[in-house]
Amino acid sequence: MAVKDNEDEGEPGSGLPASIEAAWGLRERPARGPKPALSLERIVAAAVDLAATEGIGAVSMSRVARALGSSPMSLYRYVTAKDELLALMVDAALADTPAPPAAAADWRDGLSRWAWRYHDALRRHPWVLRIPISGPPVTPNQVAWLEEGLAALRDSGLTEPEKLSVILLLSGFVRNEATLAADIAAAVAASGREVMPGWAQTLARVTDAERFPALHAALASEAFEQDDDMDDEFVWGLARILDGVAALIAERS
Repeated sequence: MAVKDNEDEGEPGSGLPASIEAAWGLRERPARGPKPALSLERIVAAAVDLAATEGIGAVSMSRVARALGSSPMSLYRYVTAKDELLALMVDAALADTPAPPAAAADWRDGLSRWAWRYHDALRRHPWVLRIPISGPPVTPNQVAWLEEGLAALRDSGLTEPEKLSVILLLSGFVRNEATLAADIAAAVAASGREVMPGWAQTLARVTDAERFPALHAALASEAFEQDDDMDDEFVWGLARILDGVAALIAERS
């Protein structure tokens, strides 16, 4: 049942902005009257297109309004603040939510699939990484991601707080790896050469083996010869996190 634009006195609301409630389908346009030229979906889609082509720094209410052939004030009927728009943009980028795990699915396979789906979504929409996380997920697709992550752990034997902690750890890892990959790709594009060999040369010039023996042991190895494939780094890091979760589950068992 739709929530009225102005809630009746005594009827508590969700505590969410109207635009977020609309994304959940808790608000709807009145049946009477002409169909508005704008919609929340069109506004969010235009903002996502702008972020994809020009970067998140280009997104403003005025730029989005211009792309829609409208005025900034008309956007405020649907989204009252830029922070709301950014939250809805992130939710749109995560629309390809993971499928619910099968009843007999192994928790490790489920979490691995979840992590790779999140990894791929962030690679497709790297501008998402430039939007600070301002709080727990409250938009529909982000909550769906949380649900599927928790569902993968349903038969793990972990407590509910532990399941939430696992998803927090895993999502932080995926986001960090995606940010690092985006930053390295930008550095390579700007310089036209790989990052690690040049960094190794710089470190070799400014440090000495007596003060930094562990670092020089690494410099003497093949670790800095070329930039690592970020997917290889992701595979390695994901396996280590899941190994840790497996050890916790074994301890609980």
